[in-house]
Amino acid sequence: MVGDGDGDGDGVIHNEYSNGLVHNSNGLIEDKIDEIRRLLGKAEGDPLKIVGVGAGAWGSVFIAMLQDCYGHLRDKVLIRIWRRPGRAIDKATAEHLFEIINSREDVLRRLIRRCAYLKYVEARLGDRTLYADEILKDGFCVNMIDTPLCPLKVVTNLQEAVWDADILVNGLPSTETREVFEEISKYWKERIAMPVIISLSKGVEAELEIEPRIITPTQMINRATGVPIENILYLGGPNIASEIYNKEYANARICGGEKWRKPLATFLRQPHFIVWDNGDLVTHEVMGGLKNVYAIGAGMVAALTNESATSKSVYFAHCTSEMIFITHLLAEEPEKLAGPLLADTYVTLLKGRNAWYGQKLAKKELSLEMGDSIKGKGMIQGVSAVKAFFELLSHSSLSVLHPEENKHVAPVELCPILKMLYKILIKREYSSQAILQTLRDETMNDPRDRIQIAQTHVFYRPSLLGHQP
Repeated sequence: MVGDGDGDGDGVIHNEYSNGLVHNSNGLIEDKIDEIRRLLGKAEGDPLKIVGVGAGAWGSVFIAMLQDCYGHLRDKVLIRIWRRPGRAIDKATAEHLFEIINSREDVLRRLIRRCAYLKYVEARLGDRTLYADEILKDGFCVNMIDTPLCPLKVVTNLQEAVWDADILVNGLPSTETREVFEEISKYWKERIAMPVIISLSKGVEAELEIEPRIITPTQMINRATGVPIENILYLGGPNIASEIYNKEYANARICGGEKWRKPLATFLRQPHFIVWDNGDLVTHEVMGGLKNVYAIGAGMVAALTNESATSKSVYFAHCTSEMIFITHLLAEEPEKLAGPLLADTYVTLLKGRNAWYGQKLAKKELSLEMGDSIKGKGMIQGVSAVKAFFELLSHSSLSVLHPEENKHVAPVELCPILKMLYKILIKREYSSQAILQTLRDETMNDPRDRIQIAQTHVFYRPSLLGHQP
């Protein structure tokens, strides 16, 4: 099924169709499109095809931002998004969606203009079932109902969506990336020119055979499709999807090869969304997964201590010291990551889904038996990241010198919070309450000591990210 694009058949773009946002159609916008088209070797009359794969909150917002900015230049660019068909919207969500629609005059007018309002009335009354791909066509992401987007062209057939993509945006969780891109690779076998891929995914996996290492979504994509790594980039930053779409000021980094990261940074940059570029692809990608680990614990602490500022600050001191220790294992120049990592951690702890998940577990409003894909939130990527980092840092081939015991131990032994999160979330040996016991353990080192250990010992293991020593 293919959803209609933005606008009317006569080619006129109505501002209401973009959620009340006014298109900036000046020469600068066209110049940016023309430069990307030139780099991709697009011929006159052959539109640039931008395709989103995965329609979670950030994946949907990212494509909607491009549609808002460039969608009116239909002779030069076509934008679409793929999501799986068949996910039904329950009545409670349909009722809430109806309230959102009627609270926003611009959205209400847009749906009436498109003759799409009646189905939301019927769903509110329980006379009709709505589906996630159906409402996304009208600008509603099932994981972010409260923030209406612009209408999007939605494709539910993966082959139809991706076969001729020039720029593909990966909005899938890391746990689904390998499987979906292995399927995509079947549709690209006859391609002469490979697409450029921008991955938004922040999860990681551990590969333990032969030599232990972290595997990131960009590496999964490279392995699955054969697309050269210089054509695969990662974009991440301290941001909340709904706030970015509502034009709260934000920044991000696009990381990867120089050929594409600089022009794409310019292409993606908007007045409220500043995009910098960086050549360190894998390290930034891994750090994006690392902060999700500790965000879950932060949510637990907040819930268990009734939002105690003191307890949260104690947790923050310990978790940041563990992250600093881990970055010294993974990065040759970890100091360069301190600012971006802390900023991303900060926003995730404030308002991210992983911290929310930790809170709900601690309050017993969710259980581990419900899995890590949560209705209305999507995939909680921190759970699989806990498993990946624990397995990597406890591997028998890795050891560091314990400063007090003067013996070699697995790196995870210097990360008590990570160890406890693994026992709570993966092994399920303890309840969420155990995270507080870890913080209150009298034998736990001063966070400063852990940082000092990291800074005064040569811990860097390039092989953990697949780099050569």
